[in-house]
Amino acid sequence: MSKFLTALPLCAALALMVPVASFAQTATDEAATETQEGEPAPGTSGTAAEIQDQLSLGEDADKDPALGQPYTREEVGAWEIRCIKTEEEVDPCQMYQLLDDGEGSPVAEVSLFRLANGGKADAGATIVVPLETSLPQQMTVSVDGGKARRYPFAFCDPVGCYVRLGLTAADVAAYKRGKEAVITIVPARAQDQKVELKLSLEGFTAGYDEVSVIEQ
Repeated sequence: MSKFLTALPLCAALALMVPVASFAQTATDEAATETQEGEPAPGTSGTAAEIQDQLSLGEDADKDPALGQPYTREEVGAWEIRCIKTEEEVDPCQMYQLLDDGEGSPVAEVSLFRLANGGKADAGATIVVPLETSLPQQMTVSVDGGKARRYPFAFCDPVGCYVRLGLTAADVAAYKRGKEAVITIVPARAQDQKVELKLSLEGFTAGYDEVSVIEQ
């Protein structure tokens, strides 16, 4: 199970996982190149104007995001409230949680949104899991050890495989009462195994109230 999770992380998650050892090796290689060839490291040669062009002066960490850019407005329990910057008075937001393999390596992500009343679902969620997950086996979700529900995969892309599930009023109530949901998937190359990912429901009720409602 651990090999499946380690070998197949999400592409998006990889950006968060650059090993310190790789950075150290890169710095060592650059230093060796400078010593062997007698050339200065990049960014330390050229005219003053050329060096100026290579320098970053940083920016205000509290600066408002640009239009169309995602940002984390706040954290509620185990969830992030992620929004998209718009020209509207209130930006649209979803609940977001990154799931790991139990050892800190991110392997899946959950985004949850609300839907206007009147449809078959009160809320929806997009769950992204690693590539090479067994699609015919589908994905199951259970809350606090309760009866699991099975959901099909909608599609896969270079990032991972996606499930788009609907949550009824009863499902939402169970999530609000619950402490933890377990998402179960099956590796395509080891279909006798199951991979269980834990979704914390800490802060779910408060976070759900912060999520934008999408009109149907």
